[in-house]
Amino acid sequence: MKKKHVIPMAVLSSALVMGSLAPTQTHAISPQDQTEIQQKKIHKAKENKPFFVKEKQAEKQAAANEKAAKAYLNKNKAKFKIDRPEKSLGLPEVTKDELGMTHVKLQQKKNGVPVEGHEVIVHYNSDNRVQSVNGQFNQSVEDEEVSVTASLSEDESIKFAKEAIEAPEKLVSSPSSDLVIYPFNNQNHLAYKVNVNFLGEDPGNWFIYVDANSGEVVDQYNALMHAKDYQSAKGSGLGVLGDHRLLHITQKNDKEISNNTNFFLYDNSHEGLEGIYTYDLKNQWAYGALPGELFHSNDASFKSDYEKPAVDAHYNSEAVYEYFLEEHDRNSIDGEGMAIKSTVHYGEDYNNAFWNGEQMTYGDGDGEFFVPLSAGLDVAAHEMTHGVTTHSAGLKYRNQSGALNEAFSDIFGALVDEEDWEVGEDIMADEAKASGRTSLRSLSNPSKYPVGEDYVPYGDGSGMYPSHMDEYYDLPLDLDNGGVHINSSIINHAAYITGEQIGKEKLGQIYYRALTVYLTPDSDFSHAREVLIQSAIDLYGGNSEEAQATADGFDQVGITE
Repeated sequence: MKKKHVIPMAVLSSALVMGSLAPTQTHAISPQDQTEIQQKKIHKAKENKPFFVKEKQAEKQAAANEKAAKAYLNKNKAKFKIDRPEKSLGLPEVTKDELGMTHVKLQQKKNGVPVEGHEVIVHYNSDNRVQSVNGQFNQSVEDEEVSVTASLSEDESIKFAKEAIEAPEKLVSSPSSDLVIYPFNNQNHLAYKVNVNFLGEDPGNWFIYVDANSGEVVDQYNALMHAKDYQSAKGSGLGVLGDHRLLHITQKNDKEISNNTNFFLYDNSHEGLEGIYTYDLKNQWAYGALPGELFHSNDASFKSDYEKPAVDAHYNSEAVYEYFLEEHDRNSIDGEGMAIKSTVHYGEDYNNAFWNGEQMTYGDGDGEFFVPLSAGLDVAAHEMTHGVTTHSAGLKYRNQSGALNEAFSDIFGALVDEEDWEVGEDIMADEAKASGRTSLRSLSNPSKYPVGEDYVPYGDGSGMYPSHMDEYYDLPLDLDNGGVHINSSIINHAAYITGEQIGKEKLGQIYYRALTVYLTPDSDFSHAREVLIQSAIDLYGGNSEEAQATADGFDQVGITE
């Protein structure tokens, strides 16, 4: 009998379907002189929250760069409580956006070692005046004697990390290990941040923090985000649901396959893009074999049942690529034209899709709850947006930051597939539909679906997806990474309320700006409210309908400050 991999109806795994850390004594910057700074919200140091403050009247600067940003913070160090910005902040990233604003991101560090998840961003308007400052700064790292000398080597840290998660021998790529200061559980640890990526029935994209002296695992979480010889050609195919697709493909006489010309699901037609590739894993679990074999046929028409999931994956990848390029001037997932890769036929009856930090991967579904998951345009958009998040805000995949990570993927899924406010309506099998499960999640009415029974005791007792903070699930990290798929529905609903007032196009502009300009790895729901409103103000003005609608969306779901 074939082994079935069925996802519970309430929640899909740490991929498409089924947490943020509480840093030690992290404080909000709290200005003293209200004539210069209008503070949108003050977080007490003990609350360990990101901050966002607006500059009311700033002097024009000669430049908007690392030196100017540090000088500004140094001049205002009594207000911001960063005593030595010139020494405690570095590794700058300076970007300029389409509004003419410049954003200087500075990483907190101690004796050259970065403080994990802690960064300060100084935002300049087009006139080189500081408009706002946001981020997260850990004062305890400054105050304490934190050694940055490691006893363990990087190789030893990788060994301990792999043992901790029982990683298989074959990995997707070589593990990485970076020395960081990691604030966790009221202690600042010198640790190696190790990333281990593997496939199989339970694939993982693990981050493990290994004490750099003792070798003990401080923390760990699975960040799997559940997604020239070739000549350009045009082809066609049928998707999983019978849709006729026009495809950008390539052709090549590859004698390793046959003596005839072969046609490949490889699109090299977009200038500045490394390509769109669709691969076949041939229903293997294939430890270490991702992405698989480039999908090909002996003609330019891909119409067999086996080819249909690949047709959808290829077609939908291009559609999502074009959305981000046309709407947000973003060239691919990383903004710099990286190759877009998808793999279909992953495992047997695999009821999931995921982004593993490098590419999208789709299961075929079991035919009862899901059809092949590549059939969903919003599923492709969901997984690719995880990639955009990886290359922008870097939201940690746990607790509220992880719920924001999931929510932004759901929201952009509903923006790219603009027909409705549902996610996953095209991948549900007949049996699921008959039971009343017509989509994965609903932005317009999250509570139409139940959560899994393991989650019910942590909510308000209703057992349904939450639409308001009164229904928030206070989940431990071992359940859904602290609620990344459950509590994301609150942010989803806020976006829906806003989108109904101003339309999906403007909603996308506001949410994209917040994701790529203001959000930081440990952002929570309150911080998201602040920066989304600021994004609307940047784009449309302080008293605009768009800014008011953004605030109203959060007001109506109980995120009021």
